[in-house]
Amino acid sequence: MERVDCIVIGAGVVGLAISRALAMAGREVVLLEAVNAVGTVTSSRNSEVIHAGMHYEPGSLKAKLCVEGNTKMRAFAASHGVGVQMVGKIIIAANDTELATVRHLYETGLANGVKGLAMISGADVKAMEPEVICIGALYSPNTGIVDSHGLMLAIEGEAENHGTSIALETPVLGGCATEAGVVVQVGGANPTEILAKLVVISAGHGACALGKAFGLPNVPTPYLCKGNYFSLLGKAPFQKLVYPVPESASLGVHYTLDMSGRGRFGPDAEWIDTPDYNVDPGRAQMFYDAIARYWPAIRDRVLEPAYSGIRPKIHPPGKGRPDFMIVGPKEHGVNGIIGLFGIESPGLTSSLAIGDHVAAMAAAL
Repeated sequence: MERVDCIVIGAGVVGLAISRALAMAGREVVLLEAVNAVGTVTSSRNSEVIHAGMHYEPGSLKAKLCVEGNTKMRAFAASHGVGVQMVGKIIIAANDTELATVRHLYETGLANGVKGLAMISGADVKAMEPEVICIGALYSPNTGIVDSHGLMLAIEGEAENHGTSIALETPVLGGCATEAGVVVQVGGANPTEILAKLVVISAGHGACALGKAFGLPNVPTPYLCKGNYFSLLGKAPFQKLVYPVPESASLGVHYTLDMSGRGRFGPDAEWIDTPDYNVDPGRAQMFYDAIARYWPAIRDRVLEPAYSGIRPKIHPPGKGRPDFMIVGPKEHGVNGIIGLFGIESPGLTSSLAIGDHVAAMAAAL
């Protein structure tokens, strides 16, 4: 049986970042990916936003790793030639109730150590974005957008430069912890078993099933929450990202830009039972209604279905969003395995910080 030091399962942006961090710490790393390319599922289907960290409970992993990840990603992008635009974000309030919610986000952001936040008036918003209608907003200058494809290529390259081996089309079926290490059962064209000192499960939508297949206790139940995006035809109306107050399952239908300056809206929150990435054109009416609350001129513009992503949720509809679940032997009692579950937003922003967090956990084992 082949023996290796570390196996990371899943080559999305988080799995790549974990592999990079472990390799830079001097570990031998093999990254296993079930499909034929890295970063083709959740990591390639998002809004590419670098979040600042005001949406997450103080003291939570999401708060800590988002704020750290924001700083780490901007520095990494600058040193590796990855495209980033720190365009800033406004979270707008349409009424007094929403203004109280926005003020709570401001206070949460301050508690989380987010820099540059400011409560601004409706007049201030109009000076920034003349077409936005609101009574007040939270302004976050440390929110931006990133070229997620370029980011993943740069992380992959650095991981490989430090010795990481990446095996594509190599699905992991399961395994078990033994006194000698963790036995990993690999499928695909050449089924085999590998013995590893450390296994990190960072498999996105497949993480919960793999956690159970490796015998971890208390693995959460996975749920699928689809986020649809619609492209805006014609001239981009805003220079900054424009967000409504957050919803229970998402941050609301917001406006963002791609790296070429084209505008789009989304994602919404559509709970589904089986993976389906088609965007239903009929959902456009809901988008028009949601957007018109802060930008009435949307009624005169054209939205076209763009793309969708699916959030790897670990909570059902109607329940509050839980924290990232990153657990090792200290939490689940199974030697040699670290599991990551429910790594949804702000997973992209947090990816480099998650990598360092997991590497620190691994060093303590």
